Amino acid sequence: MPPRSSRPADKFDDDDYPAYTMGRAAEMLGTTPAFLRALGEHRLITPLRSEGGHRRYSRYQLRIAARARELVDSGTPIEAACRIVILEDQLEEAQRINEELRTRGATS
Repeated sequence: MPPRSSRPADKFDDDDYPAYTMGRAAEMLGTTPAFLRALGEHRLITPLRSEGGHRRYSRYQLRIAARARELVDSGTPIEAACRIVILEDQLEEAQRINEELRTRGATS
């Protein structure tokens, strides 16, 4: 991961910056704080904690939570939804790595 910039404006572009409180994250997703806590219990997302101990979520985590919500809304149990999202994320990463290796091999 590249080093984080010390300029505050750079945090707006950082998908991993924990910018959203639990209440705001739940509002953005159209869900409840309990749903976000459940995602944490199933190890789908692990929010960072503020100095006061409050959960803070990044944009990346909110995208993951939104995908899980889509699955749950369509009738998938939350445990299965979390596993599906984890596997989708792993597949996407593997495909990205494969493409990177192919690109490197083609230029060698």
